[in-house]
Amino acid sequence: MAIGGQMRRMRNAFGIGIAAALLLSGCGMFTGDRSRAPVDTPPADEIMDDIVYEDYGPPSSTIWDLFRERGDQGQVGAVNRYIWNAALQTLDFLPVQSIDPFTGVIVTGFGTPPGGGQAYRATIHVDDPALDARSLNVALQTRWGPVAPETVRAIEDAILTRARQLRQQDSRL
Repeated sequence: MAIGGQMRRMRNAFGIGIAAALLLSGCGMFTGDRSRAPVDTPPADEIMDDIVYEDYGPPSSTIWDLFRERGDQGQVGAVNRYIWNAALQTLDFLPVQSIDPFTGVIVTGFGTPPGGGQAYRATIHVDDPALDARSLNVALQTRWGPVAPETVRAIEDAILTRARQLRQQDSRL
């Protein structure tokens, strides 16, 4: 019977242990303490975005940006497209050496205007997106030096007049 008594004691101890565990596990369940606020967790897609874009941040544009309305269509880079195109059209007799629509600089080589005998070279700087005379700077040069200010002013006026014509043509469409 010593073995039977020992088994009975183990069974009783095991039963008491289970009862104690169940009793302790329910200790805070029915106290009615609701002073703790619920935990506010972000949605799963925000958590995934934080993980995915951790190093570089979210993209600044998407493929859908192609279909959004853009700002001023009169700009090429940081310059006014009407002045830009007018300068290229007005001075089309000069060979273009370099062109940069983002800085607004057009550099030409020497060329002779139709009906003229003097060769000229020009550097045009369009420095503002506005269709304004202050946006245009022209520097003309001959093989022997700079050109008279009246000639530069006449070229600037011709470019601005053509730019206004291009703008009017665009508004009719």
